[in-house]
Amino acid sequence: MKHRSLIALAAAAAVCAALAASASATAARGIAYQFRGELKAASPTSVELQVEGGNHAALKALLGASQDQTFAVGSTTEFLLWSHGVPKVVQYSDLKPGDWVQITVRAKAGSSLAQIESTAVGIVGDHTTQTGPPSKPLYLYVGTVAGPQSGGHIQLTVTAGNRRALKTLLGQSSTQTFTYDDGTIFLLWQGKVPTVIDPSQLKAGDRITIRIRAAAKSSLTDVESTPAVHVGDHEPVAAGTTSMQSLSTRSAPVTTVGRKKHH
Repeated sequence: MKHRSLIALAAAAAVCAALAASASATAARGIAYQFRGELKAASPTSVELQVEGGNHAALKALLGASQDQTFAVGSTTEFLLWSHGVPKVVQYSDLKPGDWVQITVRAKAGSSLAQIESTAVGIVGDHTTQTGPPSKPLYLYVGTVAGPQSGGHIQLTVTAGNRRALKTLLGQSSTQTFTYDDGTIFLLWQGKVPTVIDPSQLKAGDRITIRIRAAAKSSLTDVESTPAVHVGDHEPVAAGTTSMQSLSTRSAPVTTVGRKKHH
């Protein structure tokens, strides 16, 4: 009996040691920083990307930085070209500017952007075109906020948008609450180069643009519960944007906060 107990203790100790070693190895490799966007250039030593999204760790590291970033390429970097859901190992020269890519860098948690960019990229995945969103229509809302936003929600007083978005507001209040998550990128436009910001940096009265990809004929509730892919502060006016007033003169009225609907 005593012998069996000793064996059990030894086995448990071995399992603990293995888990500790695995945790230590994971910590040594660091966490994954994933950046997604449009490829601007690729070379034997670097990959230049216009970042359009990423995981929480990546977007947090980008706060205060330009949307355009350059990452280091090393001897261990692997380039994958995806076609019909199947990846193929390729060379950097097979990647084309304008392709939609995702790069993964492993670095210590809390690393600065400079540290991440100087660490060789692990994988560059070239999907040629953006995955997911093109199959779903764009709902674009433009308006103002009352101040900083938090908690995964943005309260926007809508003043314009594309026709698909504004049609969801017919008969509704012009002030609505939209959703964002860790994959939503917030950009502040100052001149021609936008910088990545946090939702807490939005200011009262700022002109805000919210882009959401949702199924065709989605209800306002469906759209609002779908996390935005992009939130722009002082973003240049997008083509196809229509004012609320312009739409309401052609269709059913859109109500505003504190006002009654007119029939």
